[in-house]
Amino acid sequence: MNSVDSRPVKIFDTTLRDGQQCPGAAMSFENNIRYFQLAAAMRVDILEAGFPAASALDFEIVRTIAEISAEMETSPIIAALCQLRREQVERTIEALKPLVHTGKGRLHTYVPVDPELMQASLGSYTEKPESIIKDVYELTKMAKEAGLEVQFSPEGYSRMGENFQFTFELIKAAVEGGATIINCPDTIGGASQLQGADYFVEHMKEHRRMIEAIFPDREICWSVHCHNDYGLAVQNTINAVFEGAATQIEGCMNGVGERAGNAALEQCIMIIDQFGKEPGQRGFCVHTDARLDRIQEVSDFIAEHMLKRQPHWPVTGDNAARHSSGGHTNAILKNPMAYQPFDPRAVGKEISFTFGPLSGGNHARSVIERFGYICEESEKAAIAQFIKDKSSARRKGISDEELISYYFAYRQPMQIEAVDYSRKGEQSTVTLEGRFFGEDGAFSAFHSGKDSALAALKKLVESKFGETRIIRHESYSDSSGINAHSVSTVIIEDQSGNRSEGRAKNQDIEISALYAYIDAVNKAYVCRHFSLAGAEAAREPVSSRSVA
Repeated sequence: MNSVDSRPVKIFDTTLRDGQQCPGAAMSFENNIRYFQLAAAMRVDILEAGFPAASALDFEIVRTIAEISAEMETSPIIAALCQLRREQVERTIEALKPLVHTGKGRLHTYVPVDPELMQASLGSYTEKPESIIKDVYELTKMAKEAGLEVQFSPEGYSRMGENFQFTFELIKAAVEGGATIINCPDTIGGASQLQGADYFVEHMKEHRRMIEAIFPDREICWSVHCHNDYGLAVQNTINAVFEGAATQIEGCMNGVGERAGNAALEQCIMIIDQFGKEPGQRGFCVHTDARLDRIQEVSDFIAEHMLKRQPHWPVTGDNAARHSSGGHTNAILKNPMAYQPFDPRAVGKEISFTFGPLSGGNHARSVIERFGYICEESEKAAIAQFIKDKSSARRKGISDEELISYYFAYRQPMQIEAVDYSRKGEQSTVTLEGRFFGEDGAFSAFHSGKDSALAALKKLVESKFGETRIIRHESYSDSSGINAHSVSTVIIEDQSGNRSEGRAKNQDIEISALYAYIDAVNKAYVCRHFSLAGAEAAREPVSSRSVA
């Protein structure tokens, strides 16, 4: 940390309130509680648990979280939202009552200041500004006297227009009533730094100066809450911290929220961590107390239980630390930070690679060697090209497991184009066409006895590979009717006791079994001859899908 003073920026997590106002994003009661626990472990400073006056279930969620939090040694402040109505304030006070003795309950109330929003929300009440100011003072005072800290939000702050002075009077009334947090939201998500002097961050600074002049001894926290309708929520939030008055930021994990969502908390936290360590023109540094290493876990929870997360989502998306380009892969294999703005491990994520059309030999080699197999420098390009040719239809890339299956296909000693068998009396004949242990052509073997054609094939293969023992052989039909295929599995054990599993399917049950045996031996051969650790690496069955 820089020797210059570093000031904390509080994290106000409204995923459970504003986040769940997004259509389709609501979670079960149990998942609301689980999310609170995850957010507490990530060390958010304030968690807005819901809107207790909205329904009995919302009340129960807030109340339960308040009760659990009250028993915890360390936990975030628990906030709850309500409209500026006496009955709603009373209901919210009741929901947060378990936290009164801990001092960790916060009532968050609001009233619109955007002229259009005022008309739509308040109706004729808009024509009584003195009454609105009075209500802000009295209801704030009520919550404060009930033992809660109070946060006040002039809703639609970024579009207040000619209501600048009226907004100041509301903020002043809230502070006089005991509010210690003033939140200045870009409720409609339409603010931009391009507005110049009319930018809401500039208005925040002016209102702060005006309040400090009247209440020089009051410590007021200025907060910012931005929506993402123009994709500027994170930028506006960061501007409010680095260039404005904000010492608290509000948002949701993964940017969930109404309409286009809220500022993504994980992005804001990482930007502050990256750029807050230098004082710049501010003359001081900024930081959060959030645990970066818990970010991925919380983000994944939201992606699973609230709304899916885009693969290219910044910081926590599946592709945020995944690479496929050959040039990128080569550089990252030498220096993991070559194409990463921050170390993904800081948020609980690992750098990964997807093998695709633009990948190269170094990428293929790194995967192959990580799985324990040989890939020489002189052959890596040929192996990579073979894999790309085999997976050419997979333009989006293949998994590491699929890459290894193609590696096995490249190494396999038997590349069989056709299999034929016949039986007369107790004599079985098997003929293979293709490449067989380095030779091309047709190869046949005979077996006398009651055994199936598999015995003849086993005799032929063992002449090149050595003795094998069939540990298990089973087949089943993949559907009903004349178009059904037989799916066969064969597990073999070689002379060293190493086992390999082969699978294949064909409409002919005998043919499917023959191909499954060939697949098993091919895998055993690769494990025997190309394992970095020798034969011991092949003791467990190789279950990767056959591509022969």
